[in-house]
Amino acid sequence: MYNVIDYLENSVKVNGDKTAVIEEEKRVTYRELRDFSKSVGSYFIGQGVFNEPIVVFMDKGIDTLISFFGAVYAGCFYSLVNPEFPENRIEQIKNTINSGYVITDSGNAPLAKKCFAELTVLDIAKLKKHKIDESGIAAVKEKHIDYDPLYVNFTSGSTGVPKGVVISHRSVIDFIDKFTEMFGFVSDDIIANQAPFDFDVSVKDIYSAIRVGATLVIVPKRYFSNPVALLDYLCDNSVTTLTWAVSALCLITTFHGLDYKVPSCVNKVIFSGEVMPLKHLGIWMKHLPDAMFVNVYGPTEITCNCTYHIIDRNRSYEDKIPIGKPFPNERVVLLDEAGKHISGKNEVGEICVIGTPLALGYYNNKEQTEKAFTADVNQTNFPQTVYHTGDLGYYNAEGELVFGGRKDFQIKYQGHRIELEEIDKAMAQCEGVSRSCAIFEPVKEKLYGFYIGDITRQELRQKLKEVLPEYMIPSPLIKKDDFPITKNGKIDRKKLLEEK
Repeated sequence: MYNVIDYLENSVKVNGDKTAVIEEEKRVTYRELRDFSKSVGSYFIGQGVFNEPIVVFMDKGIDTLISFFGAVYAGCFYSLVNPEFPENRIEQIKNTINSGYVITDSGNAPLAKKCFAELTVLDIAKLKKHKIDESGIAAVKEKHIDYDPLYVNFTSGSTGVPKGVVISHRSVIDFIDKFTEMFGFVSDDIIANQAPFDFDVSVKDIYSAIRVGATLVIVPKRYFSNPVALLDYLCDNSVTTLTWAVSALCLITTFHGLDYKVPSCVNKVIFSGEVMPLKHLGIWMKHLPDAMFVNVYGPTEITCNCTYHIIDRNRSYEDKIPIGKPFPNERVVLLDEAGKHISGKNEVGEICVIGTPLALGYYNNKEQTEKAFTADVNQTNFPQTVYHTGDLGYYNAEGELVFGGRKDFQIKYQGHRIELEEIDKAMAQCEGVSRSCAIFEPVKEKLYGFYIGDITRQELRQKLKEVLPEYMIPSPLIKKDDFPITKNGKIDRKKLLEEK
């Protein structure tokens, strides 16, 4: 297989009239999804556009997916730009992606025309009515190779400019084929999408669904501030699969949502993005006694995930939930500062990845690409690329890989080197704490500890004194009703500091 469109075409052949995507009251069948996408693709074929970026400027939804697949039918690749982004970030992405076309909808058209004034701004409603050019689509597919880009997702850049991660068809196909088979995705699955469509967790939702012919249910963003509505939506749609960020799962358990209603059809919970607090995992597992729970790890640059660990219900995980072992056809290694392999137990090194799922690099950013994607110094006989995640890890006593925090989460405080993750873990394990987050403010040289729970600051400090040295105890400790969440479902550390 060379093109993800084959996933869609195969699902149409098997059951074209089945519901492919649900967006609240809107629904689209697999045949409708394909035909609308072909119409969009035919427009760009008529413009002579090939292997170029198409900007999609709208919220996640059915029309967004049609825009994605339409770009692919034209032999192009897509990049979602979220209309909620600040205008300066939109400007930075526009200047980097350098596209000539923007697809939007009626609600976002005024802002699109303002932010992309010099580009061709297209209405998705009109594109869906464009005449399908079957011969043009066939000719484009003949030219296509699996190394061609599929999408560009923008992440935060260390220089303050967003970096566009370029992922190829080959990488997505290689990963999704394994992912769906290993975790038992089937056509009867109903997959609840939590992540924004410019975040790589959504890639697992979208392409797992179309590969096996399942139904994708798009969960509106507003439900993640209303656990009751969220659970009602999951139950009403008989959702079977949650591939969610840890913070999204913790939102429900923090507010005791599962005491209100349990989405009992769920049989797979696959989580990532942050370390899963054991208390919250325990609540989910108690309410879904027959479901499979999987911890997956990996940055955007390696196409979703590179390691996994299936939770063992008979194991305590008091030390830590491991990120496990590599997916097939991915090599995950720990490297020391000289780039040499680390294999000993409990030796900390940087998590690095080799293999087909690696991104092509950063779009229009040679300097950052060469910095993160380097030659493997351990292989001198032929060129081999290794991606440096910037994350730390180590092997536990069982030989499983364990996440050890970000390299940049290791701080120097009062003369001591400290892992913020160790403080997070200590706070989270205190009775009366449901969520915790340690943040260091380097300018003020201040260590903050934020938490949610029914314990007082004084009680928490006393408990931390029992497990941490004095220099590792945050001051101040700040009690919160909830944590702000980024659009990608992670704790918004910057906003937490602003709200302190």
